[in-house]
Amino acid sequence: MERPRSLPDRRRILKGAALAVVPYAALPDPRAGAHTRPVDHPLAEWQPATPGNYTASNRPTDHAVDRIVIHVTQTTYSKALSIFQNPKKKVSAHYVVRSADGHVAQCVRETDVAWHAGNWDYNTRSIGIEHEGWVDRPAYFTDALYEESARLTAAVCDRYDIPRNRAHVIGHHEVPGTDHTDPGPNWDWTRYMRLVNSV
Repeated sequence: MERPRSLPDRRRILKGAALAVVPYAALPDPRAGAHTRPVDHPLAEWQPATPGNYTASNRPTDHAVDRIVIHVTQTTYSKALSIFQNPKKKVSAHYVVRSADGHVAQCVRETDVAWHAGNWDYNTRSIGIEHEGWVDRPAYFTDALYEESARLTAAVCDRYDIPRNRAHVIGHHEVPGTDHTDPGPNWDWTRYMRLVNSV
């Protein structure tokens, strides 16, 4: 003989109905409490460097940020990201800009010190921005790369009150003690700074 099933009480029915009309977005995230690393630049994708390739810091409290260093990767975008994620490489930059579409990846938080300039003083006081390409292949310096990089540089200048000029937005080759030549003679500084200042 089948046992009669108990019917749910009125309170349980009302609770279920109320839950059914609550918008999904208002419900707690199933990962609530999970630690995420939001990007500093809203248009960037988080592609973290391994912690062994940068120095954790609390900039600008620990070190003032007063310049931006422009780099060229001398490799592809994806290879640059994999280098920053390899703990044996001991190198990183805050951002990498892709040639084809100007897509920006953030690899190190701006509060932390990326190992990009080859000069500790400049590392502590700068944001490093890598650009996909080679110094002797100007085709990699696309309109999209220039435009998105300029937007990023302008935003960093605004965050740290950095003047938008060539004394504060420099090439890697201008870092004291470096043996690097990037961004190289094919980088159009006049165009780039005009874009930075027009954002």
